[in-house]
Amino acid sequence: MKWITREHPKIDRIACPWLILRFIDPQAEIIYVPFEEVLSKGQELNAIPFDIPGVEYTHYSDECTFDYFIKKHELSDPALKTMAPIVRGADTDRHEIASQSSGLWAISAGLAYNHNDDHALLQKGMLIYDALYSWAKHLQKEKHTQQPFENLLLTVLNKFLKSKEGAGKKMPAWAQELKDLIQDHIDENITLKEISKDLDINPSYLSREFSKHFDNLSFGEYIRKQRIEKAKELITSFTYSLTDIAYLTGFSDQSHFTRIFKQHTGESPSEYRRNLKKK
Repeated sequence: MKWITREHPKIDRIACPWLILRFIDPQAEIIYVPFEEVLSKGQELNAIPFDIPGVEYTHYSDECTFDYFIKKHELSDPALKTMAPIVRGADTDRHEIASQSSGLWAISAGLAYNHNDDHALLQKGMLIYDALYSWAKHLQKEKHTQQPFENLLLTVLNKFLKSKEGAGKKMPAWAQELKDLIQDHIDENITLKEISKDLDINPSYLSREFSKHFDNLSFGEYIRKQRIEKAKELITSFTYSLTDIAYLTGFSDQSHFTRIFKQHTGESPSEYRRNLKKK
């Protein structure tokens, strides 16, 4: 089977051929031609056109061609369902759809910039989508923080923080589950949208109800508070440098960590540590 689309691919025109070759027709031939030649060359070569307006395999409503391939061919692999919004967000410049979309776009754009040969680009792109599929299939729950001492530290901190908060204070089950999720991922950049998906709760409802059960703080304020509490505990141990503590508490850089820490405690991290030594 032959498939034909526009030249100079980036997202959909790499993702869809990957989907065809991996799940629909491993022997498929992918053809790239200038936009104005797709339909005429498709008829001449008996190739199915995709990702251009006016053909069957294209965008529908707010979904991209990758979505249509999955529906049309009834592909039920859960990993593909995870990949679909990532591809859609990258292909339509709606990076809020999935946190991975902006990264996929950046890598794809850079790859296209480095390779002028569309078929060479496709071969490189196949590796990217193989990797994304493996992540979606097997590694979604893996975290970057993998060193044993860090995992042990985070486990201890989670237990410590949970024991300090809300003793005897009744809250709904979803709020308790949310509290656990936040503590388990305090060193990562988590968003309310991602959390709402994990809890299967409407993000608007979660945003509206959050402060009622979390010290009258917004989601962002609560996350920062938890990170600072964790940082204070790490500083108390005198085991880690302030740079290490900034990393372990999910701050993007040392200056950001210092600024937020001072907002919450009235002291910079270094002042806080010095004053602890005096006690």
